[in-house]
Amino acid sequence: MTRMPITNRNNTTNTPMTAAIDDAPLISRVLADAFDDDPMMRWFFPDDAARPAGLVRYFSTLFTRQYGRHGVCERTGAAAAFWVPPEAMAKAVPDTETIEELQDILGDRAALFREAVEAAAEHAPQEPQWHLAVLGADPAAQGQGHGAALLRSGLAKADAAGMPVALESSKRTNLPFYEHFGFTVQQELQLPGGGPTLWAMRRESRPSDDA
Repeated sequence: MTRMPITNRNNTTNTPMTAAIDDAPLISRVLADAFDDDPMMRWFFPDDAARPAGLVRYFSTLFTRQYGRHGVCERTGAAAAFWVPPEAMAKAVPDTETIEELQDILGDRAALFREAVEAAAEHAPQEPQWHLAVLGADPAAQGQGHGAALLRSGLAKADAAGMPVALESSKRTNLPFYEHFGFTVQQELQLPGGGPTLWAMRRESRPSDDA
């Protein structure tokens, strides 16, 4: 099957398709724009001038070394989503080289990042589930349905497997979007080190035609 590449960032196609490692440059730029105003990303990358380049490196590393290898990654013309099904949970944990690369990207914020990841992991459900690790759309394509299309695609896969879905959001204004798709807030966590609030959300499995 031939894969349709994204040729530019003005592509408005919002049909989900499998993301390949070759898509990393575009995906990392799209996610960098999508998360530029995210409280957690601003906490990790407090320098406004350096944040865009830092976020590009950050998401490129997550995709090429972690989720692109072991997760279920999809994208549209202006959005990307990284999912981890239950059978991939152990493999999707960053290896030593990935951790070192992320620490280099985060610089003096690396310790805060590690503490945030550990705090979130302590509250994560232990039963089998799908996990939505990353979902972001280019702000320039807002309102064109890119994020919703990717969310529906992943939820359909989870529903087909009869699995619940979990996610963590650090942006309060995103909660209604996820609630529209059946997620409910399970916990409200204050990240250590003066970090932002993290909302742990969950959606129970539904019959496929209800996704």
